Amino acid sequence: MENKKIRYYEQLDSTNMKVSELALEGAEHGTVVVAGCQTAGKGRRGRAWESPSEDNIYMSILLRPEFEADRAPMVTLVMAYSVAKVLRENGFADVQIKWPNDLVLSGKKVCGILTEMHLQGTTIDSIVVGVGLNVNTTSFSEELVDKATSLFLECGKLLNKEQFIVDIVETFMEMYDRFAEAGDLEFLQDAYNAILVNKNREVRILEPENEYTAYAYGINQNGELVVRLEDGTEKNVYAGEVSVRGLYGYI
Repeated sequence: MENKKIRYYEQLDSTNMKVSELALEGAEHGTVVVAGCQTAGKGRRGRAWESPSEDNIYMSILLRPEFEADRAPMVTLVMAYSVAKVLRENGFADVQIKWPNDLVLSGKKVCGILTEMHLQGTTIDSIVVGVGLNVNTTSFSEELVDKATSLFLECGKLLNKEQFIVDIVETFMEMYDRFAEAGDLEFLQDAYNAILVNKNREVRILEPENEYTAYAYGINQNGELVVRLEDGTEKNVYAGEVSVRGLYGYI
């Protein structure tokens, strides 16, 4: 990996934690941290994310945005689309996005994204966007075998992790620049919705104080999931846990 902004570590607690530390030390926009393995990887809602294997990609990117804090959640969607674009260009034509932060193949999770924002007052100091992509894992534990997959398990051959890292970083930074300039996701809304597994599906939405079933149409230009509630009204879901019927065991 020749990119001077990419820093490789054999082992880290968490690439997001390392990038957050580097941000406090003044690291520049576009700094990338890659770990051979993580001992304390994190998922959304503070879940532990096991990532002991050197077969997969664990990386985080530092952003120094100038936009308002309410734009930050859209960065997750930009990354999800960027990873999906790279995978599709490398033969994984069936990859889909599960809003807001997963990629799926064959109905199983292949990639997860975690975005964290650090503020100074009301101004964004930095955003850290982390990616965990299952590349060359050959098997999963019994509890994960029905929920997770890897690129190897889908195509039957070992793949070059380093090239995927470079391609994902380049694609994401290009997409991020377009987003930062536009201020919304209108430029990729149609392409995103075309590969959105939530689209035209019944979903179960878990919000901090509420849980309900709805029918999902797709995202709007602000990255919100547009859904129709059981009483026929439409709602824009800003954030929350969204389960899709028929996926990850949601029957």
